[in-house]
Amino acid sequence: MRGAPVVLGIESSCDETGAGLVRNGRLLGHAVASSMDEHARFGGVVPEIAARAHVHSFNPVVQQALEEAGLGISDVGAVAVTTGPGLSGALQVGLAGAKSLAYALDVPLYGVHHLAGHVAADTLAHGPLPDPCVVLIVSGGHTSLLLVRDLARDPIMHLGDTLDDAAGECFDKVARVFGLPYPGGPAIDRAAREGDARSVSFPRPLTGPRDDPYGFSFSGLKTAAARWAERHRGQVLPVADGAASLQEAVADVLTRKAVAACTANGVGTLVVVGGVAANSRVRSLAEERCTAAGIALRVPPLRLCTDNGAMIAAIGDLLVRAGTEPAPLDVSIDPSAPLEYAALHPVARAAAMVS
Repeated sequence: MRGAPVVLGIESSCDETGAGLVRNGRLLGHAVASSMDEHARFGGVVPEIAARAHVHSFNPVVQQALEEAGLGISDVGAVAVTTGPGLSGALQVGLAGAKSLAYALDVPLYGVHHLAGHVAADTLAHGPLPDPCVVLIVSGGHTSLLLVRDLARDPIMHLGDTLDDAAGECFDKVARVFGLPYPGGPAIDRAAREGDARSVSFPRPLTGPRDDPYGFSFSGLKTAAARWAERHRGQVLPVADGAASLQEAVADVLTRKAVAACTANGVGTLVVVGGVAANSRVRSLAEERCTAAGIALRVPPLRLCTDNGAMIAAIGDLLVRAGTEPAPLDVSIDPSAPLEYAALHPVARAAAMVS
């Protein structure tokens, strides 16, 4: 095949097994298998169940992505895989499968930072990222404001990060208190449609004049929602009003800080990515505030907000075209890797010899 190679991306950091195929910035095909239903009765992801599900789903998901793209496995010219952060066992399954494919096909392998993948997901819908842009990542485990230049080459500058519970984690925990199903984000969003967002005056964490201007903290909001629910003990809990008010508080904090970061840094584009970017109120309030501030807003389509292999393939494609060195043969995983660069090629250190 001429020109840039077809990059196969593999994602297995949590409970979704994803495979995607990207060439020269264009998504050719992707598929996702989720084990979410198996975790729902536990109220959260069980690492052992997730890892086992990845083992069963890996080959079918890769094959489905190839079929959607109308390609064969021999058409793949490079493999990209999430090497962190995420669940250790889940990451190991994806890396083992990706290494096997890269070795069998004799093609380069690239390790990718999961959060950089979320950023790259937007390029599949809207083209190359402006240089610079501000990126708001909102997911189950991460809430960050980033200043991004060349995603494949330059270091990623953190303007602010979550100090405790991330936005998605807050949704999950409060949903459980409200008696809503897991995952909490979509459940809160659905319930909020019937509620009044002004009915409960939930706090807006870290928005005071002396607070961290771009940091996030949702543990206090989670506690406030739990105490509100406790005050209704023995009564019918007005879940819709609580959900709408909680969602409004989260969306208010996220979008307020994101627009402020753009303005303070003289950046004209805000990109909102991650699972919580699928939340209807986050999307609508971001659009309202960006329009008022004269800032362009980019949000990926819903199917590319949650974890998927397409976003990992998108980063791999960028790395290939940037001439980045492939991962070494002994590349490993880093379950708690900080986001510094898009490429993530950790190497496991041998245990010290015991005399």
